[in-house]
Amino acid sequence: MLENFDRYPLTFGPTPIEKLSRLSAHLGGAVEIFAKREDCNSGLAFGGNKLRKLEYIIPDAIASGADTLVSIGGVQSNHTRMVAAVAAKIGFKCRLVQEAWVPHEDAVYDRVGNIMLSRIMGADVQLVDDGFDIGIRDSWKHAIAEVEAAGGKPYPIPAGASVHKFGGLGYVGFAEEVRAQEAELGIRFDYIVVCTVTGSTHAGMLVGFAADGRARNVIGIDASCTPAQTRAQVLEIARNTAALVELGRDITDDDVVLNEAYAYPIYGVPSQETKEAIRLVGRLEGMITDPVYEGKSMQGMIDLVQKGFFPEGSKVLYAHLGGAPALNGYGYTFRNG
Repeated sequence: MLENFDRYPLTFGPTPIEKLSRLSAHLGGAVEIFAKREDCNSGLAFGGNKLRKLEYIIPDAIASGADTLVSIGGVQSNHTRMVAAVAAKIGFKCRLVQEAWVPHEDAVYDRVGNIMLSRIMGADVQLVDDGFDIGIRDSWKHAIAEVEAAGGKPYPIPAGASVHKFGGLGYVGFAEEVRAQEAELGIRFDYIVVCTVTGSTHAGMLVGFAADGRARNVIGIDASCTPAQTRAQVLEIARNTAALVELGRDITDDDVVLNEAYAYPIYGVPSQETKEAIRLVGRLEGMITDPVYEGKSMQGMIDLVQKGFFPEGSKVLYAHLGGAPALNGYGYTFRNG
């Protein structure tokens, strides 16, 4: 479905799929759990899901004649880290707005993890006190205008690269990649579990798996704590992406499966259950998940298995989207492991 779109290679290639045998057994063995390791997809600043999106955005940035990537996220944004890495890789400048999306008081929160890596890679980082919102932000618009006023040529990339016109393409590619791996492995995944916040990862998967009738088998685990806004954004991105790739079928509201039960207490703040899920998968599989995104989707998947949501014998693919550097901003929370 992506043959007509330019792609700038930023990843190593297809990401590995591994069976989480010990976690599966720990949860009773009725469901087989696998992980697709998007967190291991590149040598660029620890990689992650944003790179799949940026592979289809960067050709447009280069063609535009821009010299500066301008993006936005929270203080510990995985997305802004990846924009900084890509800017360094292609020789662009980078301007990042880091808003106060998380009410988290760790003493070194704004000096370690993702934001530290962005600074190391040369990004011009601006801290802003505005709170969480997945929509278009005034602080980002101001940053774009400031780059222009200084004589630069900005290329705007919205939060999570999500509402960019090409934001959903990368995860259409994810679905196509999974199909090829299923053929090699001789299996078929019954469900795909993904963390959902700004929406284009989920939306791209939904479109990609709609091609073989599995759109509603993509189970989004909300981590935004603003699920109505997130659901609407997933649907909009999915519809736009489906039109771009000429899917040949409509995307409906029912195609968006979003579980709202695990985002509490608020975006970016892990519940006790999230922390327990992070520790459990770390101790059973040596797989590191983060407090903002993957810890919450892991918590959700574990709980759904325990509640019998997935029929016995199901093969469940957990999309590990990355994000481990953010753990450094939660050092006090995990000081004893």
